[in-house]
Amino acid sequence: MLERVAVEIRGNRREIRVLRADEARLARLVEALGRVIAQVEAVPEPGMASTPFSGLRGELRLPVRGELTGAFGAPRGASGTESKGVFIRAPEGRPVRAIARGRVVFADWMRGFGNLMILDHGENYLSIYANNEALLKQVGENVTAGEPIAITGASGGNEETGLYFELRHLGRAFDPLRWVKLK
Repeated sequence: MLERVAVEIRGNRREIRVLRADEARLARLVEALGRVIAQVEAVPEPGMASTPFSGLRGELRLPVRGELTGAFGAPRGASGTESKGVFIRAPEGRPVRAIARGRVVFADWMRGFGNLMILDHGENYLSIYANNEALLKQVGENVTAGEPIAITGASGGNEETGLYFELRHLGRAFDPLRWVKLK
């Protein structure tokens, strides 16, 4: 019995190390993207609305229809780390839509997050979309609010299909539910 508990504890410790390493990898990526974005002068696209992202608080829509199953700040399994975003359970194949106009600054697979897309919305705001089955946009492309950017899936190692979604400002995650209109 003691040996079985010891094996389980070792397994949980390994899982904690992996989750913390995955979280640190995303934080380093966001930090590096922030430095690059700060060096590039944003030029608005002709005809695009000029409302700054900070003015959209309370006006955004969630990027996919589904059930909120993971809350911001909630413990992530046995790791003891807090979730930096929300998980929206949705069937595989649903379109994931951009929450606001922006530019794709990352679109690739990342361990722990699967097919990951990050949009720059200006003013040092980023939106992060993970666990996707497929990515529909490439780095450098501009997107409009509501435009499909990915397809839901389970590429991030989650047992459930859906979307893991974060919002960050100056590299720090904040609760996206404070910025969206929930129906």
